[in-house]
Amino acid sequence: MADITASAVKAFRERTGLPLMDCKKALTEAGGDEEKAVKLLRERGEQLADKRSDRETAFGRFGLYIGTDKKTGAMVELLCESAPVTTNEDFVKLADELATQLATGPGADSAEELLKQPAPSNPDITLGEMKSDLFNRIREVFNVGRMVRVDSTCGGYMHHAGTTAGVLVEIEGGNDAAAKDVAMHTAAMKPEALDADSLDPAVVEKEREILKAAALAEGKPEQIVEKMVEGRLRNFFAERCLLSQPFVKDDKQTVGEYAKANGMKVKNFWHWVIGEKAEG
Repeated sequence: MADITASAVKAFRERTGLPLMDCKKALTEAGGDEEKAVKLLRERGEQLADKRSDRETAFGRFGLYIGTDKKTGAMVELLCESAPVTTNEDFVKLADELATQLATGPGADSAEELLKQPAPSNPDITLGEMKSDLFNRIREVFNVGRMVRVDSTCGGYMHHAGTTAGVLVEIEGGNDAAAKDVAMHTAAMKPEALDADSLDPAVVEKEREILKAAALAEGKPEQIVEKMVEGRLRNFFAERCLLSQPFVKDDKQTVGEYAKANGMKVKNFWHWVIGEKAEG
């Protein structure tokens, strides 16, 4: 059996961030080979993670890859068990790495597929191995939740540093500041759709019928009811559609008007809240 020195254990501990005894045991079993020891630790961590896989992951954060200087954009949800972990430096880095690889790599249809890809900051390991190493240090279950890649320029915003809500906005033209403003508005006002054409036609038709019935009940002449209904529908759209909503920083203009003034076209958006299903 190899003689494992205290300095070797200390150096390995600094590399892995794991408890001293865990490092010593792994190095001893690996005969002093650090790479084998890392593999042993990952395998044990995966076994433990599997046993804890049924634990609730109600907290988390979003990783964003955005910028008007980029041709793609992405948002990835990374979930964990407790609130303090959401601000852990390595947890934040993992969320960012996931989003970066999703946007700049070949893409992925599932979390499993993404985790098999290399970590952007260290191509010698996969994102899955990066996730396993983090589990070994923190001993909390991490799950990759929703993720979206957009093959277009994107802006975005993360509410409460990304620990409660994240917004990704697909844009054309404009600038990062204007894109962030639109994303912040989205987080605050929670629109249901981009514009009237994006709303469920059945929902719009139902609202139209309700408004028509109300107008007739008010005793309005039938010949002006249709015009009244269309006018009131504009208020309906202003409540639910991003581009029609009064802009939160200046309610004298709509979001669509603000975007246009900044030479920007808003093409789509995704607004996600940690642990909830996406609304857009």
